[in-house]
Amino acid sequence: KMTQQMRDLQLAQARKPPGPSSPNAAKRLYRNLSGKFRVNYTSFDEGSLAGRGEKEKLRKSYLFQSNAALFEAVELQDLDRVQELLKQYSPEELDLNTPNSEGLLPLDIAIMTNNAPIARALLQAGGKESPHFVSLESRSLHLSTLVREAEQRVNELTAQVVNEAPNTDCSEKEKQLKAWEWRYRLYKRMKAGFEHARVPDAPTNVHLSVASSSSVQVTFWEPLSVNSAVVTKYKVEWSCSPTFSPRLGEAVIDKLKNLHFTIRGLVSGTAYYVQVSAYNMKGWGPPQASVPAFAIPSNWREYDGRAPRRRGQAEALDHLLGQVKTVHQHCVCHEPCKNQPQSRKHSVSKSLKHLFHPGSKFLKTLKRGLYLTAIFYKDDNILVTHEDQIPVVEIDDTYSCLLMQDFLWFTKVSCMWDEILWLRQCVTVSQSSCSCILQTRFKMLLAISQMQGLLGIQDLGQVFFEPVKDKQGNILIVTLKEVKTNQTFESVRWVPICKLQTSRKSVSSPEEPTALDTLLISIQDKLAYHQRSSHALSPGLYLGYLKLCSAVDQIRVLVPERLPNILCHVKIRSNPNISREEWEWLQKMASVEEPIPAEPEAETSQNHFFQELQVAIKELMTLVNIPLQEAKDFRLYSQEVLDFGGQVSFLLLLPPSDDVCTAPGQNNPYTPRSGFLTLPLQIFELGEER
Repeated sequence: KMTQQMRDLQLAQARKPPGPSSPNAAKRLYRNLSGKFRVNYTSFDEGSLAGRGEKEKLRKSYLFQSNAALFEAVELQDLDRVQELLKQYSPEELDLNTPNSEGLLPLDIAIMTNNAPIARALLQAGGKESPHFVSLESRSLHLSTLVREAEQRVNELTAQVVNEAPNTDCSEKEKQLKAWEWRYRLYKRMKAGFEHARVPDAPTNVHLSVASSSSVQVTFWEPLSVNSAVVTKYKVEWSCSPTFSPRLGEAVIDKLKNLHFTIRGLVSGTAYYVQVSAYNMKGWGPPQASVPAFAIPSNWREYDGRAPRRRGQAEALDHLLGQVKTVHQHCVCHEPCKNQPQSRKHSVSKSLKHLFHPGSKFLKTLKRGLYLTAIFYKDDNILVTHEDQIPVVEIDDTYSCLLMQDFLWFTKVSCMWDEILWLRQCVTVSQSSCSCILQTRFKMLLAISQMQGLLGIQDLGQVFFEPVKDKQGNILIVTLKEVKTNQTFESVRWVPICKLQTSRKSVSSPEEPTALDTLLISIQDKLAYHQRSSHALSPGLYLGYLKLCSAVDQIRVLVPERLPNILCHVKIRSNPNISREEWEWLQKMASVEEPIPAEPEAETSQNHFFQELQVAIKELMTLVNIPLQEAKDFRLYSQEVLDFGGQVSFLLLLPPSDDVCTAPGQNNPYTPRSGFLTLPLQIFELGEER
């Protein structure tokens, strides 16, 4: 039935006399498009289509209708419908840059009717201007022709309607007359919009910055004037001369979602001048020089020729680990493991049966001891055993107080989940040792191996930054991992988190919950922490605040809850590079006795950097709840810029020397507002590496 409807529609279109449809018909066409015609043609019964050829014709019919609907929506200035069509269809499906029978593109109609919102939507989707308009004269002539032909058609239809007697044909011609009158008014409006338009003003806020030792970046805003036509592209020019003679290069930007451009392949240490101009249907406007007037490609390392701190470190560690493993291949510590495979296999098989058998009583209640639990989650579901229990294995049933050193050692092991068997072999020789530390750590490796074997997966995820404890002496080390693919696990199933929380029957009192109850109650917070700790910062230069506090057995660092793998911070700018000139200015500022140096000369890169730092420091002081007047005693870490992968860099703001690390019992007069937590320094370092 639908196929027959589409055939009838095409036949009706073939019989329709040339000329545009009425406005009301156009509205019905594109407003009903998604409901009546926007269907997935592959969902039809294949038997109802006479082969692939007819199926392809039907598909092309849908695309034709979508293209017609887009033109009608632009002509009727229906922004919502334009956005809906751009979202539903790709530019190729819409034939976004294919002229219609009048030689116009949707973008042409939008800019000549001066509809800036629709024009911007089309530009962001990749819309172009018609290639037929090679000059102002050709555009003016084309518009005059459209107006003249529409006027002529209106006059002809008016005469026919007046002279003919009322009948069916006359009623149809009256509809055509109304449609052409509407089209005539549209063309006149487009022609008037073109005639009254003028070239655009210069772009505003043209800022130039150093992006690297061989590139500079220019950012800019649209012209301020709203009386001109819509800007459809920009031109960036650069030269080594302030007069731009000779001009070294230029680039045209027609993708206007982000107004910035990076000029690459420049010579380090050479000054480059940049200017930007805007274009609309009347031509190019005047250029606007950048502020500062020039930039010199460079990097802060050129100040003293310093090499990156981490260069080659990862490779060196991998090489060292390889050497250690080679030495241990023939070590006597491997012999005990060769005599254990049968017992280990029997033990694991027994544990598997004990863990997943429907009638098992595996860790329904915890005894006094140390345990490992692995939380795997996907969306709002969590991985559980067939008894609806979070997988838990025992580490040590005689361990009543987890030492921070053992826990931190466990977190380091989490970076080597694939090497657990090898680590066990290396520690086996010390089983008979009287060292409690070695015994505990060997049991930790055994528990990890057991968990990996039960789940059939090596990577157990990230260790939560603190264990879960209860007053009965139970301690849970928690690992967290988000499953984003259809990964298979052995003998486990997914259960909604809310169902797990409501169905579990607690065996403890609300006043003294067990570690498992505490884990279930707080599981949403732990999952949120895990998700936030994996987020990455957007590229840019940041100002970080380093604040430590010490305890008896650890040092902790202040971090924001929303991004716990990064120091408290605010963004200075989107460009992560610090130029040599900016770094020289920072060094001078660090060497003067006055806490606040004199402001650099106006309209220089150093002045702009100074202003950016001032804004960032004020924002950071507010964030961590420190009065701004106290900032005079703070200092910038001037030994280096902390570089993270080339796209993110940090400057550090340090408190006074006596306040960098708060000692136990020492009062901190300025407590950060809510939204912060303190992590063990080793946990923070591991999180930063992930």
